Amino acid sequence: MTQNKFISTEPKWYVLHTFSGYEQVAKQNLEQVVENGNLQNRIFEIVIPTEDVIEETESGKRKIVNRKSMPCYIFIKMIYGDDIWHTITHTRGITGFVGPKGRPLPLTDDEIRKMHLEKVAVDFTLQVGDEVQILSGALIDTICKVTRVDDVNQRCSVVVDMFGRETPLELSYSQVKKL
Repeated sequence: MTQNKFISTEPKWYVLHTFSGYEQVAKQNLEQVVENGNLQNRIFEIVIPTEDVIEETESGKRKIVNRKSMPCYIFIKMIYGDDIWHTITHTRGITGFVGPKGRPLPLTDDEIRKMHLEKVAVDFTLQVGDEVQILSGALIDTICKVTRVDDVNQRCSVVVDMFGRETPLELSYSQVKKL
């Protein structure tokens, strides 16, 4: 059997376009295709990009909610090959790959970092009471205090002063910079 010359050897991140509002349906359908087709050795992760935003409720209170940051798109980490293109593009809810003429174009390392698709090991230690600056999201550049540290999962809880009130928020180490 000859090897397909269009199969990459290492997994890369690609962007899929979906029908409007069908991101979750497309993700579930693609997960089912992976399971049914035994493609776990080719498709590793499927992510709907989200971000935390501040929203005002009807009663006038502000809260942080998780929203889709790129509606109509999902990210997929996979080992690409022409043999798998047809399977993915014919999955219900997916309209195709993002790239020239509908052919997949892998994301660059810089794009992967900006979208927080890969967990980045951070080489600093945080302690309760430390001040940090938020590096991404709705509260970018906000300075806040650390209230809880989870070194195992590289996450921390902080308190942000918003409109005269303290609001708790959980962030990954990659989203903060120690001051």
